[in-house]
Amino acid sequence: MKCEDLPQPQSNRGHKVSTILEAFITSIWCGANRFMHTEVTRHDAALGTIFHWDVIPAQDTYKRFFNKFNQATNQKVSDHFYSWIFDNFKFDNFTLDIDSSVMTRYGSQEGAKKGYNPSKKVRLSHHPLIAFVNDVKLVANMWLRSGNSSSANNFLSFLEDTLSKLKNKKISLIRLDSGFFQKNILDYLEKVSKNYIIAAKFNHPIQRIVDRSTNWVLLDDGIEICEQTYQSESWEKPRRMVVVRQKLKERPNAPGKTLSLFPEDEIHKNYRYSAYFTNLDFAPAEIWRMYRGRGDAENRIKELKYDFGFDSFNLNGFFPTEAALIFVMIAYNLMSLFRTFVLQEKTQKTLTTLRYRTFAIGAYFEKQNDRLVLKIALNKKRRAWFSGLWNYHMIYPFEISNA
Repeated sequence: MKCEDLPQPQSNRGHKVSTILEAFITSIWCGANRFMHTEVTRHDAALGTIFHWDVIPAQDTYKRFFNKFNQATNQKVSDHFYSWIFDNFKFDNFTLDIDSSVMTRYGSQEGAKKGYNPSKKVRLSHHPLIAFVNDVKLVANMWLRSGNSSSANNFLSFLEDTLSKLKNKKISLIRLDSGFFQKNILDYLEKVSKNYIIAAKFNHPIQRIVDRSTNWVLLDDGIEICEQTYQSESWEKPRRMVVVRQKLKERPNAPGKTLSLFPEDEIHKNYRYSAYFTNLDFAPAEIWRMYRGRGDAENRIKELKYDFGFDSFNLNGFFPTEAALIFVMIAYNLMSLFRTFVLQEKTQKTLTTLRYRTFAIGAYFEKQNDRLVLKIALNKKRRAWFSGLWNYHMIYPFEISNA
């Protein structure tokens, strides 16, 4: 995809599409979490010189640009950028986590409807689907949906679209929470031969199976695990179920559900339960351990909201809003690649931390002879580290110096 394939400005004085996109993504990295905040980069002369922006776009430029996007354009953009990242990624054999999120809206945006909203029950919202590649902390796909969508609504189409973007990669495991525990999803995953672990909904038949379980094995202090076979009346075959229970006395903050069918049972009221369906043949404890890694998807969603403005960049139109969020995802993926392959730190820092450690540093340009030198305000202890970052397999059209 070329910039010419994207919506173009109508005015001869309009910004280049490449400038609009570069400035929008850079604004997010510099702290913008809504269109108004993109002004943070508008008067930054150093940034303009680094990226060769003659004029830095204002917030209305981004709004006009994204308002030209439609469903077809969004599909082309997401296909290109997600596939481009993973086609050039040498790592293979991924774990795919898919989750939904709720984004509260305070206006009359298209697609904003009343639905499941745990924090603002009376508010309108959007309910996007997001796919994460857990192994490398990257977003593999994102669809915006109306607020009255259930977690599993349009899931199979989303999954097929995600797998098409990862066409050259092996997906060794798909992990889903209980919102996706549906027969058609289980059938599809088995039809396309994908390994899965899906958290179970604690409906009454499953609670009765758990109640009758006697083959509990002690896994750790206050943790027991067992394995069962369960077949719903609507299923054509039985499936494997791993059940975990944690004793509240020893683990008061344990996640899971109580058995609502047996509220007075002396044994059950002392435990919280969780259950997982899988087509893997690993030991039950390993199935539970593998599923727990899915919790990182929730951390990624929180980071997208708090650091990248995922729930704040919204426009009146549904597909313009989705277009803006696609480029928020691109900004996130590029930053994730920077953290993984340039910083190479054991603990990945959030964008907020990186912003004040790496990006928000006083600087100005100065001409020395025929060279353009970037003067950066760094103390002596940080100079070698900082220079090493920006010399990492990169070539710049100017020389970097420490002021």
